[in-house]
Amino acid sequence: MGENLIKNSIGLGTISKTVKRSVVGRYPSCYVKSRLEERKVRARILRAERRRKPDKPDDFLTYEDSDSEDETPQQQEEILNTSYNFAEYLRSRESHLSEERTISLDYTSRYILTHDMLRESHVNLGANYNKVFCSKWLSNRQVVFGTKCNNLLVYDVNMRRTDAIPTLPSNTVSHPEVQAGLHSIEVNPSRSFLATGARNSSDIAIYRLPTLDPVCVGEQGHRELIMGLTWLDDQFLVSGSKDSKLSLWRINEDYMDFPDGGKEACPTYATINPICSKEVKAAQRIRSIVFNQDLREIAALSLNGYIHIFNAETFKQKLSRKLPNCQDNVTISYHSDGIYAVGCRSYTILLDARTLQSLKKITSRYSGCGIRSTSFEGNILTVGTGLGMLMFYDLRAGKYLESSVNASRTVVLKASKGLVYPEDDVDNNQQVRYVPAIYTHCYDSTGTRIFAAGGPLPANLVGNYAGCWQ
Repeated sequence: MGENLIKNSIGLGTISKTVKRSVVGRYPSCYVKSRLEERKVRARILRAERRRKPDKPDDFLTYEDSDSEDETPQQQEEILNTSYNFAEYLRSRESHLSEERTISLDYTSRYILTHDMLRESHVNLGANYNKVFCSKWLSNRQVVFGTKCNNLLVYDVNMRRTDAIPTLPSNTVSHPEVQAGLHSIEVNPSRSFLATGARNSSDIAIYRLPTLDPVCVGEQGHRELIMGLTWLDDQFLVSGSKDSKLSLWRINEDYMDFPDGGKEACPTYATINPICSKEVKAAQRIRSIVFNQDLREIAALSLNGYIHIFNAETFKQKLSRKLPNCQDNVTISYHSDGIYAVGCRSYTILLDARTLQSLKKITSRYSGCGIRSTSFEGNILTVGTGLGMLMFYDLRAGKYLESSVNASRTVVLKASKGLVYPEDDVDNNQQVRYVPAIYTHCYDSTGTRIFAAGGPLPANLVGNYAGCWQ
């Protein structure tokens, strides 16, 4: 594999770096001084490219360290002693050499996307399931996802088989039962618990991983459909609901009372109540929530166009901010560089996590294309749309990811056509082909596979779509 000698315009120079140590002689094999001249030439080309004034300058720009004209002798020495060859990285790792090695997983996702290496494997769910709203990879071969019809399913990528996981009924009913689907699935940091909605959509359900045995049902936290979940750590979980409330839960089996079901009974599970529930001020229906680990804050997105910030340690609301011209905002994601991405009807807004000021408005490139799901994979913002497409925005370059196979187009993954059943014709089994909305998508741990799912955008249509890009 050839060496890439300098950082490119996206700030991700190479897939690997290995700081070599000489075994025989004074310098390692990668110590070739002509590399410095090649680096200078390429840096000048990149600087010239960046200095070109675009027709419409961006509102938000980033600048890399490679913009500097000259490198110090110390930096040059470090470059000459560093190999960017992936084969050198593998050889050093396999030989257990005491060399400093780093690898960029972002490069893998970027490479397979720009070189058109992903192929869709359609998941046939049949006519029994309606609209997939949430999903998460459990392992390198299993994906769990939830549907609008209150089904929790696990798909085996290798066997191409789907298994149903029983949803958990509540033990007590103090308010009318809500059955409006599973809208969120989250796994805690140590991957020991999975949280999602219960059979009553206003309650939460906790499963033990990797067995998916039931642990508990959380009741009395909400009166309406739970739309968002986020883990603060391995024990504490926050839920957001259409009743405009956030609830804080503690998941610790040492404090739970498990009923005795007998030796031959089905697995039993406990019932818990929230530690605290808070009405979100200025909110009308919480749509999505995310945890900002760096600032120790919970960001909640409400359907009336506000973003609300809670202190994660005190569970007190700090502020609410009206989003600029934001309609039908349904999804929020957080990037470790301090950026929130909010998906709305026709574009995605990037917000500064500290000030909540708008950094950039990313248009969807396709008219009438509602943003239904967002996620960050390294420095790539992935957007699932209402037109059956996944689009990829490069944060460092400030533009959509461009194809290396066809320079005239950007990278887009188009979902295959699905089958839909109009409500009036479900009993007649009338199938209609349609373009599915991508309500959920997720990357596996390697960043080389993407699971995407959804269904028809109109509320009166019953149907589903699921596919694995690998």
